[in-house]
Amino acid sequence: MQQQLTPDFADYELIDTGDFEKLERFGRFVTRRPEPQAIWRRSLPEAEWRRLADASFRRDLRNDERGEWQLDPKMPDRWTIAYAYRGMKLRMRLALTSFKHVGIFPEQAANWIFIYENVLRLCGAEAAAGHAAGHAAAGHAAAGHAAAGHAAAGHVAAESAVRNASVAETLPTAAPRVLNLFAYTGGATLAARAAGAEVTHVDSVRPVVTWARENMELSGLDGVRWIVEDALKFVRREVRRGNRYAGIILDPPAYGRGANGEKWVLEENIGEMLDCCAQLLEPRGAFLVLNLYSMGLSSTLARTAVRQAFGAPEEEQWGELCFTDRAGKELPLGTYYRFRR
Repeated sequence: MQQQLTPDFADYELIDTGDFEKLERFGRFVTRRPEPQAIWRRSLPEAEWRRLADASFRRDLRNDERGEWQLDPKMPDRWTIAYAYRGMKLRMRLALTSFKHVGIFPEQAANWIFIYENVLRLCGAEAAAGHAAGHAAAGHAAAGHAAAGHAAAGHVAAESAVRNASVAETLPTAAPRVLNLFAYTGGATLAARAAGAEVTHVDSVRPVVTWARENMELSGLDGVRWIVEDALKFVRREVRRGNRYAGIILDPPAYGRGANGEKWVLEENIGEMLDCCAQLLEPRGAFLVLNLYSMGLSSTLARTAVRQAFGAPEEEQWGELCFTDRAGKELPLGTYYRFRR
C-alpha cells in the first residue's frame, strides 16, 4: 500500500520552509538549514527567521557538502531531545555538524514505530511458538494413550500440534535478531532494542557509532552489538557464515566510504546489498525497512528493487516521509519501502 507518513514527534516541529531552506525546532532550540526540496517561497519574513533561529548553517562556497554554523549566544553545541511511543522511551543527543546534520532524522520516527511493533510481534510469536510446541508433545502423549473411542479426536489434536510445532521451527528460538545497516546515530537500533530485539548496529564511521552508543545509554538501554565496518563487506561475510535475522533495516547514503576506504555508490551497489540481505532475512515472520534519501529515487523504484531480491511479501508499504510546516506546506524528506512476511 502506498502511503505518506508523518510521525507525531513532540520534540520536533517544522516551523517554516522555502527558498531552499527549512526552519526547525529540536526540543528548545531552533535551527536554520539548507533544504534542496523546499522550492517554494517562505511564509515567514526574513526578520522572523533570524529572530527564531538559535543556529543558522551557512554553506562553504568551496564545498557544497560542508559549512559552518552561526550561533546565538544561548545556543549549546550539544543538547538532548526525547521521543516516546508506548514502552519505547528514547533520549538522543544532538549536535551541530560541519555537514549541516544534527544527529537525527525526525521523520524516521514513523519507521521506529514500525520496527518497535514488529519486534514486539516477533517476541509474542516466539512465546506462542514455545507454548504450541509444549502442547504438541502433550497432544502426542494424549493420542498415544487414548481409548479407541477417542482415537479420531486424538489424531486430529496430534495433527494440529504437529502443524503448530512446524511453525515454531521457522521462528527464532531466542530474542529476534535485528540488523541495522548504515545505522548512523541509532534511532532504529534503539527502537528495536527497546522492544526486546538482539540488535547488530553497523556503520563505517567510528565517531557516529560512539554517538549511537551514547544515545543507547541516555535511553537506559544496553546490549547492542556495535560493528564499525563497511556494510556491504559485513553482509557478504554474514551470508558466508549462514547467519539469519528476523529484521533488517537499511538507510544507505547516495555515496560513502567504508571503514577501510571501501567505496559505496548507491546505484552501483544496492542490487548486491539487497541480494545479500535476502539471504540473511528469515523466511517467515520477518520484516525489512529501506530508506532512500537520494533526490530522484522514488519509493516505487525502491519497491521494485526489493521485490526483485526478496519476492512478493505478505504486507508492504511504500511512499514518502514528510512533515508539514505551520503554513501547511508539506515537505518530503525521504522515501521508504517496508514489508513483513
